[in-house]
Amino acid sequence: MDTKTNIIDRELSWLDFNARVLEEAYEKENPLMERMRFLAITASNLDEFMMVRVAGVMDVAESGRKKLYSSGLTPQELLPMLDKKIRDFVDRQYSCLSRSILPQLEKAGIRFVRVSDLTPEQLVHIDAYFDKVLFPVLTPMAVDRSRPFPRLANKSLNIVVHLREKQENEPKPKKKGKKADDREAFAVVQVPSILPRFLELPEVKLEDGSKQRSFVLLEDIIIRHMASLFELHEIVSCSLFRLTRDSDLSIDEESDDFLAEIKASIKKRKSGRPVRLEVHTSCDPDSLAFLEEMLPIEEAKVIKVPGPLDLTLFSKFASIPGSAAMSYEPIVPVPVPADFVGYEDIFSAIRAHDCMVHHPYESFDVVVNFVRAAAEDPDVLAIKQTLYRVSGNSPIVAALEKAAENGKQVTVLVELKARFDEENNIHWAQKLEKAGCHVVYGLSGLKTHCKILLVVRREEDGIRRYVHMGTGNYNDSTARIYTDIGVMTCKEPYGSDASSLFNVLTGYSRPPRYNRFVTAPIDMRPFFQEMIEGEITAASQGLPSGITAKVNSLVDPDIIELLYKASQAGVPIKLIVRGICCLIPGVPGLSENITVHSIVGQLLEHSRIFKFECGGKPRIWMGSADWMQRNLDHRVELVFPIEAELQNRAEEILEVMWNDNVNTRVMQPDASYQLVDRRGSRKMLNSHRAFSDMARAAAEKARAEVEPALETTEFKVHQPAEEI
Repeated sequence: MDTKTNIIDRELSWLDFNARVLEEAYEKENPLMERMRFLAITASNLDEFMMVRVAGVMDVAESGRKKLYSSGLTPQELLPMLDKKIRDFVDRQYSCLSRSILPQLEKAGIRFVRVSDLTPEQLVHIDAYFDKVLFPVLTPMAVDRSRPFPRLANKSLNIVVHLREKQENEPKPKKKGKKADDREAFAVVQVPSILPRFLELPEVKLEDGSKQRSFVLLEDIIIRHMASLFELHEIVSCSLFRLTRDSDLSIDEESDDFLAEIKASIKKRKSGRPVRLEVHTSCDPDSLAFLEEMLPIEEAKVIKVPGPLDLTLFSKFASIPGSAAMSYEPIVPVPVPADFVGYEDIFSAIRAHDCMVHHPYESFDVVVNFVRAAAEDPDVLAIKQTLYRVSGNSPIVAALEKAAENGKQVTVLVELKARFDEENNIHWAQKLEKAGCHVVYGLSGLKTHCKILLVVRREEDGIRRYVHMGTGNYNDSTARIYTDIGVMTCKEPYGSDASSLFNVLTGYSRPPRYNRFVTAPIDMRPFFQEMIEGEITAASQGLPSGITAKVNSLVDPDIIELLYKASQAGVPIKLIVRGICCLIPGVPGLSENITVHSIVGQLLEHSRIFKFECGGKPRIWMGSADWMQRNLDHRVELVFPIEAELQNRAEEILEVMWNDNVNTRVMQPDASYQLVDRRGSRKMLNSHRAFSDMARAAAEKARAEVEPALETTEFKVHQPAEEI
């Protein structure tokens, strides 16, 4: 374990998390296409890690500062550890691909083929594809005195071409002082990202009568036809390479035009300094030397791989037509969750009781339809919402636009600093402004990460406020694969708190004393500290004590030290941490009462849930915040309590997750992770499948309990006029 303190380095812990995802790609019990998808996820994760986290450590190390991380390591000590761990990880990725996945794929009648192995019919097919589709798109870029090395897009796939000028029949006398290698040159050809990375070829009939599906990579087709792009030269070699750039934005939040500052920073990201150069192991040495000089990049940042560059390509490949039998059985959301069955509209359901929606087991359409209903309802006066990440064709944004067009007061806080979603959020912010919405870009120096929606409605007994609070983004796309929980209520303390929070976000209001909400960056850290210390006091007094927390990451050193203190006081602590965990569990005298689980499976665990025993009267909170410094100190976050009517369900969710023995790995005192031992009589429990079954059963039970006249009633949704 690479640590000098009782806290594991966060970057090393993140690499351990990505290794757990890679284990899913190795897992033979997983469907084959899902294994490819897991492999692609590890590659995408590693890209972002290099662009942001490794780039940040490089910056600090090269500045010469001897900054100490919580692990006790300096950046100068950490960098070689990261480099070794990353290179070992990449070796395992390609071993998984070549030794495990591709052989199984071939057994299933699917294979990737080299151009040299193609049949005459297949060669005709790729030649025609090159002439009709590829050739018009390609742009060969020669590099010489008059044509500088091109500015390459981050993560783009390119081919460096080593060329030699063709000799005439009669060799010309060499000019005085002219070197023999003056005839040599280099050029770059980008593999177009606008086209699919792989091409399916005509099927091949095998000797046993079966048919085999064959695919060839786009770069192999281009290399076969490279001579047609450089007719005056001989092709010495063609070598694939891929460049990763520093993409950690530096934003001046004091700028007079914040939107313009964000746009300028996005442009800088596209030309950030190189932090990694990937090449194939067969890369021509002269070409590699040329790239190192032109980019420029040190040899230490070059990673050689024995297979196709950019393994993220397998994410799309895993969804090819005809692959359903080799994929997970899809989890189909319940369209009308149990809490809404039997009600004429969403407002009457929320008035009747607080409602909880567990995504993706229960449809995110409930949230979308809540906004749509508010947009169309003549009694709705105002809608206020935070948006951190939304989908590319967001129905939430469309509903907010419609609400503004219908004369509602619509206020939207769009977080422009959501990493890698800045351009998308700028687009939606400008679109909302054009529709007449009041758009706010957040508070200076803080990211607004809380997930909250407020609807103000005029009713017979006065103004009523309806609130949706969630653990995840208002994103209909990710809601299909991220597990999140949303709570809807119209209880006055929550409505009052929501109004106060939006007044802080949009105006100059002083942060109030909330009735129910716990918010960062002011109240949340002291709140969690107080709750943990309360469990320590309860344990010392012989009262029931215990902490159960489900987060994406556990990094904050102060929280970790408090959890150690609680463990030493005898408080039993259950932690479900999907990703980074800097705490070390199970160490005698330090953390023997702490157990850490990590759930990695079909869905991405994203909800944040906190349970404290409180002396025998358990309380549960949910929200948007992880236990990280950035969430507690540098973001606007929201954690909200679960009221008594929903507490049993919240406890059941935690219990099912804790008992998952299919997707769960248990963290050991040496910081390694081991799958739950299923030997013996323990029944298999896959929490993702269990929650899907529970949601369906609850909805069916609710339908059976409503009046016969309502049994066939569909949940009414106020659709925009053009959709009716």
